[in-house]
Amino acid sequence: MRLLFCCEFYHPVRGGVQEVMRQVAERMVLAGHEVTVATTHVPARDFDVLNGVRIRGFKAGGNLARGLKGEIESYRDFVVSWGADAILIKAAQQWTFDALWPVLDRITARKVFIPCGFSGIYEPVFAEYYRQISAVLKKFDHLIFYSESYRDIDFARAHGMTHFSIVPNGANEAEFGTTVDPGTRARLGIGDGEFIFLTVGNPILMKGHRDVAEAYARLATQGRPTVLILNAAWPRPWRVPRRIGFLRPAAAFLWRAWQRVRPVAGLVYRSSHALRRAAWAGFRAHWRAGMRYRLSWRELEQWIARASAQPAKKVLCVDLPRRDLIETFKTADLFVFASSVEYSPLVLFEAAASGTPFLSVPVGNAAEIARWTAGGEICPAATDEHGYTRVDPSVLAREMWRLMNDADALARLAVDGKARWRSRFTWKAIASEYETILAGSPVRETVVAGQDAP
Repeated sequence: MRLLFCCEFYHPVRGGVQEVMRQVAERMVLAGHEVTVATTHVPARDFDVLNGVRIRGFKAGGNLARGLKGEIESYRDFVVSWGADAILIKAAQQWTFDALWPVLDRITARKVFIPCGFSGIYEPVFAEYYRQISAVLKKFDHLIFYSESYRDIDFARAHGMTHFSIVPNGANEAEFGTTVDPGTRARLGIGDGEFIFLTVGNPILMKGHRDVAEAYARLATQGRPTVLILNAAWPRPWRVPRRIGFLRPAAAFLWRAWQRVRPVAGLVYRSSHALRRAAWAGFRAHWRAGMRYRLSWRELEQWIARASAQPAKKVLCVDLPRRDLIETFKTADLFVFASSVEYSPLVLFEAAASGTPFLSVPVGNAAEIARWTAGGEICPAATDEHGYTRVDPSVLAREMWRLMNDADALARLAVDGKARWRSRFTWKAIASEYETILAGSPVRETVVAGQDAP
């Protein structure tokens, strides 16, 4: 087959969407198919082909709610005329999907879409977007969901759609099918007897690093040596003097705010008093968001400092290369995840694949992943009116303490998670389901994502 994959970002940009598309694309190439990825141009990408996958970058961005920008027409023409047998698009609320709404009827290829959670469905700015999206989804030949019950699949069912499959995420058998490197602890400066907590994710302030750091600071280890590893794309250097620390988020905020208001700034200035008042109200809202961003960074730094000052505790803020991160997954004693918004977090599958038990808040379909893999447990947490998960760090600390002191539970979760991943959740197994769907072969209404027994 001649396949076209469309996603906002692709390698070398890191993230869950990119990893899923890369794993599936490269396995389609290994299966003998021709694969091209249409994505955002990034200066760091100095190649056009990666592991047999061709990459076509466009200088474009945005979404329909906030505005599309850049080479949108060029992208539309490319997709319509490229001559694919099948097209796979991943994620709503981003330009590679939103830009195609007006031309979907002109695309003759089989069209497959992964909604990827509908993260903004409760946000007022996306209200009109989701009033229109039902008609758009019905123009696709097939939809792929990662969860048996979540806001995107629930939306599809509520609008009478049945042309979908449930295909889980997973972890790479080539990366996680190897033995643990015994030198990892030494390279990280961690002793053999220290209990390792690990969390991974970007962007930092959305993936729960602050909550995990606070929970760790509140954790009563009773003198047992412990380490918290916070892996993320930290600013370099990420620690700056507090008296000037506000400059980084403030400057970023002001730049984003100016980019949004610049096209209409002159018009608003020359318009009525009411419009100027509305513009000022919008600026104040942006400023408050920037202040919350600044305070969140400061709180994160404070909790890290508080934890590091306690006996038998240390915190490592790292941005490990992929190979080293995988070895850290395998070496950690407990993976802790407190993200505020997710769909189907890859890191939980990767924890299970590495033989490391996980403790996660019920974000996205984390509870399903815990059930499917039998490799982790769920920490209670509330969901706010916008759909964001908010954990009480004291509760998270209690659950971390409980698992840290239950060697039998940790051993059981490690063994069961690894076994179920190997039998069901490798990318090799998952890619074959994508191949079936892209080929248009008969599929069940849902591809069963996990069983109660391995």
